[in-house]
Amino acid sequence: MIKKLTKILSGFFFLIILAILYLSFVGIKTEKLNKKITDEIFKINKKITVDLKDVKFLLNLYDFTVNITTKNPAILLGDNKLQIESVKTNILLKSLFFSEFSMDDLQISTKAIKLNDIILLAKSFKNSIELFVLDRVIKDGFLIADIKLKFDNEGKVKDDYQINGFVKNVKFKFLNKLTTKNLNLEFAIFKNKYSLTKIKTDINGIKLSSSLIEINEANGLYSIWGKILTDKKDFSRDQLNTIPFDLPNNLNIEKARFSSENSFSFDVGKRLKFNNINIESKINLDQLVIKNDFIDLKAFLPDLEKVISFRNHKIIVNYDKNKLGVKGNGEILIKNKIDSVSYEVVKNNDKFIFDTKINLKNNKLLIDFLEYEKKVNLDASILIKGNFKKNKSINFDLISLIENKNKIFFKNLNLSKDFKIISIDSFGLNYLNKKRIKNKLIIKKNNSNYIIDGESFDASKLINKIMNSDDENSKLFKNFNSKINIKISKIYIDEVNFINDLSGILIYKNNQIYDLKLKSFFPNNKKINFLIKTNDQQEKITELSTDHPRPLIERYDFIKGFQEGFLVYRSIKKDGISNGLLTIDNFKVQEVPVFAKLLSLASLQGIADLLTGEGIRFTDFEMKFSNKNKLTIIEEMYAIGPAVSILLDGYIDSKKLVSLRGTLVPATTINRTIASIPLLGNILVGKKNGEGVFGVSFKVKGNPNDLKTTVNPIKTLTPRFITRTLEKIKKN
Repeated sequence: MIKKLTKILSGFFFLIILAILYLSFVGIKTEKLNKKITDEIFKINKKITVDLKDVKFLLNLYDFTVNITTKNPAILLGDNKLQIESVKTNILLKSLFFSEFSMDDLQISTKAIKLNDIILLAKSFKNSIELFVLDRVIKDGFLIADIKLKFDNEGKVKDDYQINGFVKNVKFKFLNKLTTKNLNLEFAIFKNKYSLTKIKTDINGIKLSSSLIEINEANGLYSIWGKILTDKKDFSRDQLNTIPFDLPNNLNIEKARFSSENSFSFDVGKRLKFNNINIESKINLDQLVIKNDFIDLKAFLPDLEKVISFRNHKIIVNYDKNKLGVKGNGEILIKNKIDSVSYEVVKNNDKFIFDTKINLKNNKLLIDFLEYEKKVNLDASILIKGNFKKNKSINFDLISLIENKNKIFFKNLNLSKDFKIISIDSFGLNYLNKKRIKNKLIIKKNNSNYIIDGESFDASKLINKIMNSDDENSKLFKNFNSKINIKISKIYIDEVNFINDLSGILIYKNNQIYDLKLKSFFPNNKKINFLIKTNDQQEKITELSTDHPRPLIERYDFIKGFQEGFLVYRSIKKDGISNGLLTIDNFKVQEVPVFAKLLSLASLQGIADLLTGEGIRFTDFEMKFSNKNKLTIIEEMYAIGPAVSILLDGYIDSKKLVSLRGTLVPATTINRTIASIPLLGNILVGKKNGEGVFGVSFKVKGNPNDLKTTVNPIKTLTPRFITRTLEKIKKN
């Protein structure tokens, strides 16, 4: 009996062990617990149902749990069906016997599921603005994932969940500006942490890759950091616009070829608000071609064409808290001539700070107003440092040019937005200009005033600009009020002539010369004085006098061989109208082409020969005139001399039109007329034919480069001519 009972018990235990082994290694399939499982999932999320197939049970004696697995189930969410590869869970063994079925964990392996369906599923658990935005921007793509979840006693997901997988062929569009195609990546998701690896995508035609992007979440704030690489390729202007830095509207980029390595970090808060943006980009720029439509540099770089090319630049871009920094160096090509440039630009809010160095050797450089020229194959270094605010003044801390022994510099030059000088601390020159004239002087600020001190300066270009300027508003300064003390040893007024020991003061008020007093000496010790003063009626009075006027007169190409004389010029200007009087006494001219032509046409060849030979002497010259804008009206110009006298009036409209008329009379006729005043009737009529012809009337009209001259004989002198002659005789 005992043996039989022992065999029965042994057999029973053997069957139990066999069953346990079978359940542990093979398991059983059944649909009996499908409803239990779906009910448990329904407790977790009432919006979803699960379509289960056969469920397989495996026994785990180690922790007395049962492993439940189902293949190819589907999650039903409304009309959407998410295909699952498998679902696994573990339940306590005792819960099967006591009808206390509950899941401790859940493992889901998906098939390829559309991203939009995944987002819909995620929204069923917890809706958020981030998921709403993702649903709007994602247009295509699928996901495969392994999901591991653990639950507490109330069926809620514990914090130690884990999701791994990858996404393929994702396409999304953001703000109708950013389009991403073929986004592929692997991901790992933990509580408050997301890791994205092996990322490859195409954004607006730009191929990007990344080894890691990490996202950390705390209190609804997402902190994102990572690194993105771009392949070397040609970029269009539209593609460059996707870079998160504003490019100037007038920066017309024709070509760009580069690769980049970009490290970034930023925070995203509620309502997708971006904060703490930090970006560092290392750019290898092979080529950048810009069509220059924003600044005219032709006057400085004569070989410059409409296109500027940059090549082989190494650039570092930093962006941090609204502060953008760009630092780089490389080659610049101007008409295929290579020079180098280095630069650093920092944008902080609306303020720009710049520091640039240009090394020029193969290109020519001109500074026209200083008549400076750097020729090809000479090394020159240009430094430009400063700052400016958008639509406000520009401050240059330093502008310097060094080429061999030639040096030019500006310090703390402050310009208005229309490039007028507001102030300057110092300006120094030490160079030979194109005429091989030494320019060496310095301008220094002394409190609110200035001092100009120098050894030598070529002022011919400046004098020409002042004399030829037709624009009342062509001023260098902006709201300038200051006193300038001047002391320069030598000033060149043209290529040959110069004055010595120029000294005096210049006072600016309201951006205009208010008072000026200068004196100097020619090499022959003859004086020259220049005076400007403003009276109580706000009339500007200008006076210039010299007992050596030849260098001043010979600046005009139509007068040659001017000798001796004493010159006085005086004008009064108010409300844009200037009335002037120019007098020159006791001088001689050798050649005046228009004057010589008049004498020749008047059959006064002897005087004409004298003019072009030894020259004609004049005892008095006087011209009254007025200026307004571009029009000069000559009220009267009168010259008298031993050989000939002339009286004329007319106008000159800038460089467009000359219209003059007057009377020209040999001096012998004038003397005879004046001596015979009591018998004026007989003299004027004459006793024989031709005896009463005193001189000629003339007209000169046309473009200054193509003047037409007409001459008519006259028999009687006008009372005006006689009156002016008598006035001059009385004065002498």
